[in-house]
Amino acid sequence: MNLFLTGTDTGVGKTHTAVELLRAARAIGLRCAGMKPICCGDRNDAERLLAASSEGLTIDELNPISLKTLAAPFSASLIEQVAIDEGLLVEALRKLEQRFDFVVVEGVGGWLVPIRRDFFVSDLAAQMKLPVLVVAQNRLGCLNHTILTVRSVVEHGLVCAGVVLNETAGLTDIATATNADILRQTLDVPILPALPSRADGLTAEWKAATAFFGTASV
Repeated sequence: MNLFLTGTDTGVGKTHTAVELLRAARAIGLRCAGMKPICCGDRNDAERLLAASSEGLTIDELNPISLKTLAAPFSASLIEQVAIDEGLLVEALRKLEQRFDFVVVEGVGGWLVPIRRDFFVSDLAAQMKLPVLVVAQNRLGCLNHTILTVRSVVEHGLVCAGVVLNETAGLTDIATATNADILRQTLDVPILPALPSRADGLTAEWKAATAFFGTASV
């Protein structure tokens, strides 16, 4: 019942979605852990996930690799001369899976962000073998980015659990008004609304979707 969250871009609301999923799961008594395998620039996302997770977790356990350079992991690792070992990241996930009922893994940036020259976020997700929840921002251009991402998830042999369409504050136009409907017509996965902050639980729409990827109890 664990999930890998990826984005169609950076800054589309992955951490917010992960945090609210963790809170909703904890509200019904599950022991939960967020995981941010790689941080670049700072550990703010990892700190938010740690705060939303159950007790008994350290930031190093949920964020095994922290790079100081604000760039893609491949760029940051070259600048800092750090070798990124995906085996270490997968092992860290397996340890969390043994200790917690529900683990949410938040990827870094988008689906095809390079971690090494020949290894991408998509490859890390494939090694972790988790259903993938795609997070997108509801704005002009999101249709292309979202459809490409969902198709690539499927091409990697993974289950796409759905698409979370986060709203952009103050933005209302034809694209934002129609994107959700177009995605429902072009993709065979649940199209989900943004999770509200400090939600006490999941909406009926979210509960139906969580049943789709095996987290019906959340």
